[in-house]
Amino acid sequence: MTNNPNTKQNQQALTFGLGLAFFVVVLMSLVSGGWWLVQKLIAQETSPVSSVVISGEMPYTQKQEVLNAISAIDLGNFFQVSVNDIQAEVSVLPWVYSVAVRKQWPDEVKIYIVDQTPVALWNGDFLLNQFGKAFQADINQVKHAVPHFYGPEGSEILALENYANFSSLLNYSALSIDELVLSERFSWQLTLSDGVMLNLGREERVERIQRFIDLYPLIKSHGSKKVKKKNNSNKLLKQAVDYIDLRYDTGLAVGWKSVAKLSSIKWQKINKILNCGEKLSLAMLSTIEEGLALNA
Repeated sequence: MTNNPNTKQNQQALTFGLGLAFFVVVLMSLVSGGWWLVQKLIAQETSPVSSVVISGEMPYTQKQEVLNAISAIDLGNFFQVSVNDIQAEVSVLPWVYSVAVRKQWPDEVKIYIVDQTPVALWNGDFLLNQFGKAFQADINQVKHAVPHFYGPEGSEILALENYANFSSLLNYSALSIDELVLSERFSWQLTLSDGVMLNLGREERVERIQRFIDLYPLIKSHGSKKVKKKNNSNKLLKQAVDYIDLRYDTGLAVGWKSVAKLSSIKWQKINKILNCGEKLSLAMLSTIEEGLALNA
């Protein structure tokens, strides 16, 4: 019984020693783990970017162009590489509309690119995207047909909006616009897919397009007329519509060209062709259906 206090003290000392030993082991493990982690982070901090992944909607921009654009950026330290610098260099490529850059640990940079969508050629040298913004790029890379727009600087969006409105009307007649001209005085002129040139003027453009659509089949059906030769004999001359001037309240003017000469005709600019013409009132056009000549 006299040994009980000593035994209890020995047990307490043993428990304390084991606890202290466990604590020391845990502490050493934490120190070792921390040291390893620090060394790992230091090593990672100085590791280079080993992978550049380029993706997106890129019908025009080539991946090699992107790599060339960022070739001057130091990719030797993953943590120090600036995504803003990469984005700035890629954004100046001619076909790039938008670019997003992000880093993925431990050694990868991802670049996502969306190219411009060209919808028209602007003033012969520029392209327009679907938002009416002009940009410069290699026109020869555009494989699909695009209309040609001409207009004053700053009128790009206006030209595109009116093109869409005109096209929606002309689609009902299976016609499209090859060329659109907006003059300095904001007068509109169009060249259609069949070569006919329309002068719409400044006012009531939609109404004038509608008038053209209503009367064009009638005009085309009377593309033949008799002309008198020197020997007083009549000859049937096939003609095609050259231009139609719609700048009239109740009529229009039609210019003709010979079908036989179509292959050799070079189309003139819209703003140079309306120098002459035969003015036709709506009443005159209605008499055509009764067999009267178009120029009566």
